[in-house]
Amino acid sequence: MSDTSSPLRILLTNDDGIDAPGLAAMREELTAIGDVTVVAPAENQSGVGRARNELAVRRDHPWGYALEGTPADCVAYGLRGLEADFDIVVSGINDGPNAGNYVVGRSGTVGAGIEAAFLGTPAIAVSSYHARDFFCHPPEEYDFSRPARIASSVTERVCEASIFEEVDLLNINAPIDVPNPRMRVTKPLADYDQQVDHHDDAAAHSDGGDDDELAEDEVLVRLRDVSWPDTVGYENPFPPRDEHRERYPIGTDRRSMVDGEVSVSPLAVHHGHTEDPKLASVVESLSETVE
Repeated sequence: MSDTSSPLRILLTNDDGIDAPGLAAMREELTAIGDVTVVAPAENQSGVGRARNELAVRRDHPWGYALEGTPADCVAYGLRGLEADFDIVVSGINDGPNAGNYVVGRSGTVGAGIEAAFLGTPAIAVSSYHARDFFCHPPEEYDFSRPARIASSVTERVCEASIFEEVDLLNINAPIDVPNPRMRVTKPLADYDQQVDHHDDAAAHSDGGDDDELAEDEVLVRLRDVSWPDTVGYENPFPPRDEHRERYPIGTDRRSMVDGEVSVSPLAVHHGHTEDPKLASVVESLSETVE
């Protein structure tokens, strides 16, 4: 970290693209607490997780650079390709929530923060949600100023408190439409399933071109993420109802969203190591038989 009397040196990115209103709102708030350099994807890169590219085209931008790549590419370039040191990486604001352990793992917004942590720089991933609409889409119809102010305040305070000595990444989900929301430390909820459908007719599920015909030994397989199991409806799987509050335990990121709170999940991104004596016994026994 830089000296507390000096402005924070902030690298700002996102996954919705450099022209996204969420990034503009985040930059405006962060410039009040530090020196901000933007390196963000030239186009929308939602849902790419921590995917990387070997080659990327860089273009100048009034705020920094637009990169033809993923959020993780942007962070890697910003931290290693610029002649600058950064105290923290901020990723966002995403126009929709990133809550639940599976969604967090696939999020490009969070993926940028994970890349930063692996490169030794603490990070904050910021996503927004709307208590009624859930997703803030299309983003041009929403005001991201409230989650931007919240995220900026968190950024400043956690850097002063040196919390990144123990934490690699903070994942924040903040409401756009809740005045003075309560803030709660949370953990991502393990809540995910997969639905698999089989179709004999590929043309019925595509554009109907000649290339859509299936061979006799082929079946079209559709994999559908069930990111919010047992919820009702797609537009808002977290309506503020008692049955949903009971479904998600207090202290989880999804319960905080049902309650209209700011969810702050501290994450350790360096894949953990678990010791299991049963595994050690299996490996030891096998090592005696392997030729």
